[in-house]
Amino acid sequence: MGRARSIGTGIARRLAPTHDLVLVHSSAYDNRVHGESGQTDAIRAELESAGSAVTLVEADLAEPDSIDDVLAALRRPASVLVLSHTESVDSSIMDTTIESFDRHYAVNVRANWLLIKGFAQQAPGWGRIIALTSDHYVHNLPYGVTKGALDRLVLACTRELADRNITANVLNPGPVDTGWMTDEVRAAGLAQQPSHRFGTPDDIGAVVAFLVGDEGSWINGQLIKADGGFSA
Repeated sequence: MGRARSIGTGIARRLAPTHDLVLVHSSAYDNRVHGESGQTDAIRAELESAGSAVTLVEADLAEPDSIDDVLAALRRPASVLVLSHTESVDSSIMDTTIESFDRHYAVNVRANWLLIKGFAQQAPGWGRIIALTSDHYVHNLPYGVTKGALDRLVLACTRELADRNITANVLNPGPVDTGWMTDEVRAAGLAQQPSHRFGTPDDIGAVVAFLVGDEGSWINGQLIKADGGFSA
């Protein structure tokens, strides 16, 4: 959530008028993968101006102890958990390292399991879980494989957390240009996009806001593709 043009920030902007927010970010990841960081103060100011009380938590979610820091930052029992963080470093079957694979698993699967568990233990008699997933797995092995595991983890919540009145859905936004696309990737993606544009963080935020609101309460246990028709 440490970048103004990330999907996580787009979701936070949509939720800020109606929710207090605990936002997790990693400056080390933003610098390592995106080459930019230091935007969190401006993001917080923007969200607070929209009416939200915002808490920022700097955390490396590959470390299990970091989950306790995130959960401790909650000001009250939380009713919504949005899992939009990710480790995402391109590599293929033949050149993925064990270190990279293990880090992807720790951030994209294990951390989400621990966050879900902690969230469910403190939820106020009901709750919503939304996780962001992806179909990008060719030449993106550790990312794609761990996103597949995330799907099953979250969908299991539909049954296992039903007694806590918690709904759980997985959202696949398709290609969203948050600054990672080259001109070549952008041209190839647009050629496959029926809506003739890529999604925006605000598009995805709107879907999440619907799912966590009262009108989305009947949607449960679904892997939803809100991708402008990219997967059709």
